Amino acid sequence: MPNWLVQRTYLTPDRIAVRFKEENYTFKQIHDKVMIFCQRLSAEGIKHRDIVAVLMRNSVEMMAAVHALNSIGAVALLLNHRLTQREIQWQVEDSGAKCVLVDEEFKELVCSSITYITLEPLHNSDKMTADIYIQREFPLDRVATIMYTSGTTGNPKAVQQTYGNHWWSAVGSALNLGLSEKDCWLAAVPLFHISGLSILYRSVIYGITVVLHTGFDEKRINLSIIKDKVTIISVVTAMLTKLLNELGPSYYPNYLRCVLLGGGPAPVSLLEKCKEKEIPVFQTYGMTETSSQIVTLSPEDSLKKLGSAGKPLFPCQIQIRKDGNMCAPNEPGEIVVKGPNVTRGYYKREDETAKSIRDGWFYTGDFGYIDEEGFLYVLDRRSDLIISGGENIYPAEIENILLSHPSVKEAGVIGIQNAKWGQVPCGFIVRNNFVQAEELLNFCEQHLAKYKIPRKIVFVKALPRNASNKLVRRKLKEMISEGE
Repeated sequence: MPNWLVQRTYLTPDRIAVRFKEENYTFKQIHDKVMIFCQRLSAEGIKHRDIVAVLMRNSVEMMAAVHALNSIGAVALLLNHRLTQREIQWQVEDSGAKCVLVDEEFKELVCSSITYITLEPLHNSDKMTADIYIQREFPLDRVATIMYTSGTTGNPKAVQQTYGNHWWSAVGSALNLGLSEKDCWLAAVPLFHISGLSILYRSVIYGITVVLHTGFDEKRINLSIIKDKVTIISVVTAMLTKLLNELGPSYYPNYLRCVLLGGGPAPVSLLEKCKEKEIPVFQTYGMTETSSQIVTLSPEDSLKKLGSAGKPLFPCQIQIRKDGNMCAPNEPGEIVVKGPNVTRGYYKREDETAKSIRDGWFYTGDFGYIDEEGFLYVLDRRSDLIISGGENIYPAEIENILLSHPSVKEAGVIGIQNAKWGQVPCGFIVRNNFVQAEELLNFCEQHLAKYKIPRKIVFVKALPRNASNKLVRRKLKEMISEGE
């Protein structure tokens, strides 16, 4: 199909593509910037099918860099700027990236053995060339982007995302959420993450405005929702909680028609609070390997199915399997998905690809169940599962109970070793106000089976989170000695 940005610029050149730091940029202005970037990249020797890493903060320049790599047919490797130099070096070398496009502020994260390019100044005549190749059509089966997974065990894996994956992700989302030329999508999630990148692509495919923020600040986001007439925003639980706390007794305007909530199971108490304030929360489930969401609650089900991630998007399918067999309704098992937005596999990891993709189905490693009406409920990551005395315990269930206590601001739960039971739950708490561990344990006794009650409560100042504000449970074990 046609190059997305070129086609969008041809169709609606004067529409606002992005609003960033109080400035508006039309699709034509973005296109013109991208063409300059294409010249610069070609002058640096970057060619069709080269892998090029991008280490940049949310900005118009980062958006243009990704579009420029797409336009010259290179593959964009999106790097997390919160990684260490060692982690970045590993990903660049593992992928075989030719060079790194880097913001000035992140140059120190690139080790001396790796070639890097800064895209400023843009109009350096020594770095321009008239002889450039522009990819006028996007082959849907060709890899467009690569992102490394967070690597809960061992080294992270490079997820390949094709143009077709991104296209069908955008189409599936639009068929579920609907689409209007007045839509305006706020992006405070990082563009190097699939949730942020998918917004960038949806903007040019749909022809809508993106209100881009460099990062998450609840006060600025709430002001932006009102001032910029935002209709859709993508968040995770921690972000939504902070937005609600900052909003206080106020309400959002009714043109905010969708708060897309991903990043794992959300506390029912948070969803009920949103219901009271008439905030249109759409829980969703997806991952890097599915090019963003693959399951989302439809508008008509958002209130009657609190806690559910919904049903699959129109082009997608889901199943729950255990020991190779389909699970009955409400029976927990591994979430298995299929659809044109699902990755073709992991780059240079044929064995890992074969483990994860079988007979066309992708085995997510997540646990959940589907109720008798076909709605998915996500329980937890398989790697986070606690097995205590032969019983399966899902950390998210305990976290949801702890978060419903008025003195708990944040909660994380992991399994710790126990001589008798193998593992037992341990809770990590960030307090809103003073509360003792005994009170929280008594509170848990009222809502949880005995074997699910944490054997230990650790009070901490903050929980470890990644760039998308998702809880990183594997780092909690390191915090036991730091607790109060």
